[in-house]
Amino acid sequence: MSIVYIGLGANLGDREATIHKALELLAEDGDVHVEAVSSLRETDPVGYEEQPRFLNGAAALQTELGPDALLERLQEVEQHLGRDRSGPRFGPRTIDLDLLLYGSVEIDEPGLQIPHPRLHERRFVLEPLAELDDRLEVPGRGSVRALLAGLE
Repeated sequence: MSIVYIGLGANLGDREATIHKALELLAEDGDVHVEAVSSLRETDPVGYEEQPRFLNGAAALQTELGPDALLERLQEVEQHLGRDRSGPRFGPRTIDLDLLLYGSVEIDEPGLQIPHPRLHERRFVLEPLAELDDRLEVPGRGSVRALLAGLE
């Protein structure tokens, strides 16, 4: 089994309930196990600012699914929970599930980049990851602690 980390975000509807429902749906088939979930935090939108604030966090998962299959599962859950990708990039959404880290794997393919390409720039991603594992390393970037310190 691989340890993976996903980002959790929502800024429409009952954000907290939607995030918890997403985690339930991910674990439904038994090939994804939710190991830990960070606290959720209110954050300002990034990129497209004229929208409601987000509720963000992260989760540690164990899975036998490969990176492509896991990404597909994440997108299926998003769609099931009403995610609409027709709006502006970084726009409002009912749920956002980002594949941040997949063990120590590095992938750079169309449609799949691991580690997540903007992970190292975003406090709202790094803080929950540090909460889950304060010794966590981001392949090719260094420790989550060091990345957080670099944002200050």
